Amino acid sequence: MWDYLIKDCRVVDPKNHINEEMDVAIEGDKIACVGKDLPPGNAREVLHLPGKILQPGIIDTHLHLGINTFGFKMAALAGVTTCLDMSGDTDFVFRVAKEHGCGLNFAVLQALLPGKNIDSNNPGRDAVEHAVTRVLAEGAFGVKILGGHFPLTPEASRNVIEICNSRQTYVAWHAGTTENGSNILGMKQAVELAEGHFLHLAHINAYCRGYINPVEEETREAIELLETNPNIISESYLSPRNGCQLIYDEQGVPRSGVTRSCLKRFGFAESVDGIEKAIASGVLGVIKEEDGLSKLASATEGLALFREMHGEVSATFDRVNPFLPRGWLVQARRANGRFLVNAIATDGGSIPRNVILELGLSVVKLGGLSLSEFAEKSALNPATMLNLKNKGHLSVGADADITIYDLDKQQAVSTFVLGKPVLVNGRVCSKEPALAYVHPSAFETLKQQGLRCLPHSADYETAWSLNKATQK
Repeated sequence: MWDYLIKDCRVVDPKNHINEEMDVAIEGDKIACVGKDLPPGNAREVLHLPGKILQPGIIDTHLHLGINTFGFKMAALAGVTTCLDMSGDTDFVFRVAKEHGCGLNFAVLQALLPGKNIDSNNPGRDAVEHAVTRVLAEGAFGVKILGGHFPLTPEASRNVIEICNSRQTYVAWHAGTTENGSNILGMKQAVELAEGHFLHLAHINAYCRGYINPVEEETREAIELLETNPNIISESYLSPRNGCQLIYDEQGVPRSGVTRSCLKRFGFAESVDGIEKAIASGVLGVIKEEDGLSKLASATEGLALFREMHGEVSATFDRVNPFLPRGWLVQARRANGRFLVNAIATDGGSIPRNVILELGLSVVKLGGLSLSEFAEKSALNPATMLNLKNKGHLSVGADADITIYDLDKQQAVSTFVLGKPVLVNGRVCSKEPALAYVHPSAFETLKQQGLRCLPHSADYETAWSLNKATQK
C-alpha cells in the first residue's frame, strides 16, 4: 500500500516529458507510481491539491547555512528539498543540521580561508593538498575558493582546481584573485586558470554588474566564456540583493572585497563610516534574527546591531545586481540548445533572498521559461551537477523529493523529502535532522558521531553532460 497519494496537481517532470494533470504515489522514500486516476483506496493518506503544480524537489546549488541556525528552515519555507552550502564551516553546519535541519538533504563545500584553514593567500601546492585532505576528512563534499571575499593568488587558485580535479573532488569558485576582483575580469581569469578542468563557477550574474564595462557588454562576455568553455558548470540567481560580511580590520577597512566594491559602487567610503552611511541610506541591510528566521533589520536596528557586534554581522546590498544579466542569463542557451547557465540558485539560505520560486515563476509568467524549463533549471540540472542521479525527476523508484507550489501566488505549498512531509500548507512541519552528503573518507566517523549522512562523490562526466549533450 502506498503511504501517500497526491491527486489533482499539474505534474511537471522534464526528464519524463510529463506536463499535465496526474497523480503521484509515494511508498517509503521512493516514487511508487505516476499516472492518471490512481485509486485512492491504495493509499494510507490521500492529498487533493487541485490547481497546484507538482515538480521534482527544488535543489538550490548555492546557498549559505553557516551564518546562523535558520538556513535550513528558510530554505524549506521556499520549497527547497536539497541544497549545497557554499562555504559554511562543516562543524557548525553539521551541528545545526542535527537540531534544525528540517529533514532536508544537503552538502557542504568548505571554503579555503587564509588564516583559518590555510596559512596565507599564497599557500604552496603541498599546503593546498593538506588543506583539501583535511576539509574532506571533516565531511565536506568539496572545496570552494571564496575569491570575491577572501582571494587567493592566481597560482594558489590554479593549484586548488588541479588538486581537486586529480582527486575527483567537487570544486567551486566565487571568482576573484589577489589580481582581479569579483567582476568580469575575475571571471575571465578563473576560466583561464581552470585550463579545461572541472569547475563550478558560482553566480555568473555577480560578474556582470558593470564594474569594468557596461552591463550589456559584460553579460555578452560572460555568455561567450561559458559557451566556449563547457568544462565550466554554473548557476545564477534572480535576486537584486547580494550577501556580504561587514567585519573590518584594525584600520576600519572592510575585510571583504565584495563589501568594499559595493560601497565604492554606491559612492560610500570603504570604511566603518562608509558602512554606517550605507546602512542609514537603506541601500545596505543588516540581517537580524527574529521569530526563528533571518530578516532584514530597519536602518536604525541595523546600525545598532553593526555597532554592538563591531561589524561581525551579515548584510546585503540592495539593487547591486542589475536586471539585464539576471533576466538574460536565466534563459540563455548554448548553440546545442542546452541552457548556458545550468541552474537557478539563490545565494540565500540564512540570507533572506530564497527566491527560486518567487522570482523564477515571475520569469515563467513573463514568458522567459516554460514550467518544464523552470523544473529543469531548478531540479533536473542541479541534480545532474551534484551527481544525485535519483533526484531531479519523478521516475518510479526515484527519491520521493517533491515540491508543490501555487503558481498564482508564486509560493511553495508543500514538499516531501525522501517520502516524508517537510512543508505542509506553507508551514515547516519536519523535525527530522537533515541528511548530509559527505565525502566517503569522512562517512564512518561522522556516522558514529550521530550525523545523519551518506557517502557521496562528484562525477565530472555526469556534470559536463549538461553542456555537451544536445537537448531533446
